Amino acid sequence: VNMNLCGLCLLLSVEVCWLTVKVDASWWFMGSLGSRLVCDHVPGLVNRQRQMCRQFPGVMKVIGAGVSDWIQECQHQFRTNRWNCNTTNDHNLFGRLLLRGSREVAFLYSISSAGVVHSVARACSQGSLDSCSCDPGKKGRSRDDRGVFDWGGCSDHVDHAVKFSQMFVDERERRQRDARAAMNLHNNRAGRKAVRRFLSLQCKCHGVSGSCTLRTCWLALSDFRRTGDHLMRKYRRAVHLSINQDSSAGSPTGQRRGQELRRPSKHDLVYLEESPDYCVRDTESGSLGTAGRVCNRTSRGVEGCDVMCCGRGYDTARVRLRSKCECKFHWCCSVLCQDCDHEEDMHFCKGHT
Repeated sequence: VNMNLCGLCLLLSVEVCWLTVKVDASWWFMGSLGSRLVCDHVPGLVNRQRQMCRQFPGVMKVIGAGVSDWIQECQHQFRTNRWNCNTTNDHNLFGRLLLRGSREVAFLYSISSAGVVHSVARACSQGSLDSCSCDPGKKGRSRDDRGVFDWGGCSDHVDHAVKFSQMFVDERERRQRDARAAMNLHNNRAGRKAVRRFLSLQCKCHGVSGSCTLRTCWLALSDFRRTGDHLMRKYRRAVHLSINQDSSAGSPTGQRRGQELRRPSKHDLVYLEESPDYCVRDTESGSLGTAGRVCNRTSRGVEGCDVMCCGRGYDTARVRLRSKCECKFHWCCSVLCQDCDHEEDMHFCKGHT
């Protein structure tokens, strides 16, 4: 499916359930290269991305280190789902899953784009990069609901990080002429907006006896977990793209199951294809299956054995676990614990027969 792009609104008007155009994010592979990053050896980068890689080696190392952080966040968010953000040995980390325009892929693109912004902005304010520092726009005086304050400290330079992400992360998708590329661009932007959403104003009071007659404030990034939680909520309410057949103009709309057609917002995640059930290993769909996954025998949720194991049943094993116990606070200031062993039953999904 090739389209003459006339802007995102037109691009988001197409539902393609059989799309097989590969628009991957091979820069994710940089996370496994680490300090050995060599721009010419990162598979799948387009020319502009390689140029930026050579021009900003420090930023590339920051991004490479950040890849592991957002993958860990992805795995945390999906830890109780059938698909749990497991990676493969494929250069794009997630194998053939990326060939599908599913809501899981929508989450992957959004969380990775958010991870780049978070990593670069934090590195700027920490003085780790020569190309940026604290946000230079946060100077002089401003006002919030508590009154006037002076800008001070070191505000995280999110604007710079967002612009870099747009130039680097979006470059491959901007070269494509299909609905899948438009989906990826939309979800990349939603991820960047999620990071901005949780910028917080932090202040320090000055004055006699802490009277707070003067405040010095700066903008700081929140913990990345808040961004991950937000994008997970968007994942659950992701919009399935479709065409409004009743409109003579063919205006773009999305559809949530059981709801009326509506236009997706810039903050929504969007997808083109329904997800597989992820019950069994299927390299074509990117499913690793749930055989051997730990499940909760008493839960009726997605982590419960009935749902997680897809009706195949489960095995129970007695396992020995070690945890901290008998912790005591010692003045001042430490907490000392002992390591205690205990046994408990754990349940594992049976394989497909």
